[in-house]
Amino acid sequence: MMTPRESALRATLLLAFALAAVSAPAGAKTASLEDAAGNYRIASSSSIQFSVPQVGGGGGLAGNFGKFSGRFQIDGNNVERSTVEFTLYPESVRAREQRIEDFLRSSAVFDTANYQTVTFRSTSIRQTGPDTATVEGALTARGKTRKERFTVTLTNWDRRSISFTIRGSIRRAPYGMDVGTPIYSNVVDFDMNIKGTRR
Repeated sequence: MMTPRESALRATLLLAFALAAVSAPAGAKTASLEDAAGNYRIASSSSIQFSVPQVGGGGGLAGNFGKFSGRFQIDGNNVERSTVEFTLYPESVRAREQRIEDFLRSSAVFDTANYQTVTFRSTSIRQTGPDTATVEGALTARGKTRKERFTVTLTNWDRRSISFTIRGSIRRAPYGMDVGTPIYSNVVDFDMNIKGTRR
């Protein structure tokens, strides 16, 4: 049976966004709460993918971001005092075709000439299972800020790093990116594999 101390550790590890129980790899040492507490940066080996479905089926749009940065601080005593900060650089967006990339960078979508970043800062974290949590926070894109929610699943950890998946769906119209609706969905689905390394 999981002790309260172990349960608190898992909740703490899940906060990092920014995001079914999964066991640590064979031979890995079980982390302690003191081991997990501290400051982490999001590694460049992480991946951030997105998709916009086409209504009624079809290809839709899909891509990823090549440049991003972020950090999170784990409070070993109280998970609710932990923090996550994340920045995407829309100019680094990549898609299947150059024309799609150019369109995504244009004023119709990210408007990278006027808005160089998309940022997220956590405001609350809630454990939803042994290895899962929800992270809520303020997402700012194209000068507009809204509260968004992401689900986080822990996949691995050791003394030097933490890995997890983050998924979430965001309505694009409130950020002024509703071009193409209703042919394309108003919802953007994010699927992220994030690794945090100790700072």
